Amino acid sequence: MRGGHTRTGVVPEAPPGGLRMASAQGRWVLFATVLGSAVVGIEATALNVATPAIGEDFGAPLSSLQWVLNAYTLTLAGLLLLGGSLGDRYGRRRLLVIGVVWFAAASLLCAVAPNVETLIAARALQGVGGALLTPGSLAILQATFHRDDRAAAIGAWSGLGGVATAVGPLLGGYLVDSASWRWIFVINLPVAAAVIVVALRHVPETRDPARVPLDPVGAALAAIALAGVTYALIEGPGTGWGSPVVVVCLAGGLVALVAFLVVEHRSSHPMLPLGVFSSRQFTAANLVTLVVYAALGGALFLLAIQLQQVVGYTALESGLALLPLTIAMLLLSARAGRLAQRIGPRAPMTVGPLGAAAGLALMTRIDAGAGYVVDVLPAVLVFSLGLSLTVAPLTATVLAAAPDEQAGVASGVNNDIARIGGLLAVAVLPPLAGISGADYLDPAAFSDGFTIAVWISAALCAAGGVLAALTIRRPLAETPAPEPRFTCPVSGPPAAAAGRV
Repeated sequence: MRGGHTRTGVVPEAPPGGLRMASAQGRWVLFATVLGSAVVGIEATALNVATPAIGEDFGAPLSSLQWVLNAYTLTLAGLLLLGGSLGDRYGRRRLLVIGVVWFAAASLLCAVAPNVETLIAARALQGVGGALLTPGSLAILQATFHRDDRAAAIGAWSGLGGVATAVGPLLGGYLVDSASWRWIFVINLPVAAAVIVVALRHVPETRDPARVPLDPVGAALAAIALAGVTYALIEGPGTGWGSPVVVVCLAGGLVALVAFLVVEHRSSHPMLPLGVFSSRQFTAANLVTLVVYAALGGALFLLAIQLQQVVGYTALESGLALLPLTIAMLLLSARAGRLAQRIGPRAPMTVGPLGAAAGLALMTRIDAGAGYVVDVLPAVLVFSLGLSLTVAPLTATVLAAAPDEQAGVASGVNNDIARIGGLLAVAVLPPLAGISGADYLDPAAFSDGFTIAVWISAALCAAGGVLAALTIRRPLAETPAPEPRFTCPVSGPPAAAAGRV
């Protein structure tokens, strides 16, 4: 069928050569992929400002709030590469629809959760849905659009997705203040329904003709490794590092990690081809990704609580306070990418993290009685400028360091490493800063810990800048310039091709 019109039960097809942006079907496909990605991005940023309300509603300790965020990130990071492989093998449209249905069903469970334990379990299920739908969105654009329109489609997808993400903190704050944090999950349902209808009517099905075998053993070991280590890092400070459960989980996670590396090394079709790390540039850029996104994830998790519990902001005011970060990323990411293309990535990837570290250091001034214009805004702006200078060159460096045939794998790996950085920071940063239990309900105790935490985050960011200065060498001009990406790292890692296409 042509142009997006289809009868019931008939899968729509793309015209020969691919879809054009100006066509009706092209616009529908873009709409479905943007909306599918946006439902994940909006919730990620909306939920960050809702964590204090969730904790107060359930009388939950800080470790439970860590799990509300990390349960999702854990399953998403553990299964993201497998999700891309499933889409390549069984159909990207099919996996997009299945992922959206799964995500919506898990969102409903989150909305009606009677206790924090149920909410955490439902969030883990959400991560599974996210791992199915996230790689497919961009892969569909890569596979269905005409070569001449592909860059424009990806740019529109990234830009519109970034705008949707920017709405998250405001929407989340408004829903928390006017109704309940549960509505953050309820609003996913009509959006998911729209994605499903449009995808079934207008999105062509695409697969990888090579049909590369799946790697379920590797995926299972990766998930077990992340789960075991994360559980130990979150629960260890509270229950004691000598607790049998903590010891078993930590040991099991580390053993699973070693087993994962062995399996991937020996597999003829690994989920993670370890050879991609033979490039010094690729490895270095991913190390920078790990530390920068760890600083970002940990600091923003605690900043939302600091603004509400210590400074006295409402949830909506907390969301508004972080809006400059998203606006700066939307306006400056493409320019930073073009700058790196002209002068090479080393300078932006050095100066950017150092600037972000300065912004984090300024956040130590955010305390009880802090004024927005004098204390909060300067810190957020400096942090935003540093991050804006970092993200696009970092993404471009990762992609340029990998062979063309491994671009999808390289992007997926970088995506996963960024999420793992945030996952580990949310688990580790509070206990390192002396924050635990119900400390987030005690403004004085939490504020003391917050100050320590942002200094640690600033040190991580600065380390990322130093690492880039020492290891990033090759200029991007040696390879074709990747299309600029508009993205917001508040919700996740840089937008780039995920999965094999």
